[in-house]
Amino acid sequence: MIKVAVTGAAGRMGKLIVKNVFEDEELELAQAFDVVEIGKDAGELAGVGKIDVEIEDASNIESRLNADVLIDFTNANAAVENIKVASEKNIKLVVGTTGFDEEQRKLIENYCKKVPAVITPNFSIGVNVFWKLLEFVANYLANYDIEIMEIHHRFKKDAPSGTALKAAEILKNKLKEMGHEREFVFCREGLKERKNEIGIFAIRGGDVVGEHTVYFIGFGERVEISHKATSRQAFASGAIKAAKWIAKVNKPGIYGMNDVLGL
Repeated sequence: MIKVAVTGAAGRMGKLIVKNVFEDEELELAQAFDVVEIGKDAGELAGVGKIDVEIEDASNIESRLNADVLIDFTNANAAVENIKVASEKNIKLVVGTTGFDEEQRKLIENYCKKVPAVITPNFSIGVNVFWKLLEFVANYLANYDIEIMEIHHRFKKDAPSGTALKAAEILKNKLKEMGHEREFVFCREGLKERKNEIGIFAIRGGDVVGEHTVYFIGFGERVEISHKATSRQAFASGAIKAAKWIAKVNKPGIYGMNDVLGL
């Protein structure tokens, strides 16, 4: 059995991860951490009944963490600290937290020189295929205008989403290989002509789980590639797959879902 610890276990994604770990025959929920609901049974919070794993205070993670794999869905500041602790304890990582700044990314890269980690802004299998499709289409529509639109629930704090930013990076890098330089634009107003850019726009409202559309716009036609998540289960299933995959990896470094899925 692969022993799994979950940080952010009392959050929306955390509870779903707890449920999925509990229901998987290859995994055992060893620990659950958060800054709220401390002392409560993680299984009861996740809706699977009492499992005798209490939510532990995340501030004690440095002294308490003991598992084979840590799954982290928290926030950027907390995740950096959790990754640091896990790396020091030689505990493998699955990280779905987003919103890292450049300095935090560098810290994470350094910590993951010690342990294997799957880190991605989106664990959905469909989204990872979506990213590959964008790279393919860019080969043929490099001269088209490109715009990215994403929609998420009103409680999401980071904007644009990590998924949209990764889509933009994939396109920018692919186009650069082909001799087409593009810059990112995050908003438009006033009188300004469109230039060589990739527009990235965020909408926030209601309970939208996550929708991403990339527009390749030419003269006389438009190609749209979209992914719509209707349930967070899509993300949880991918994270569970990643946890089982990374448990077998011994070479330190940062991996993506491309590696997990063999894309």
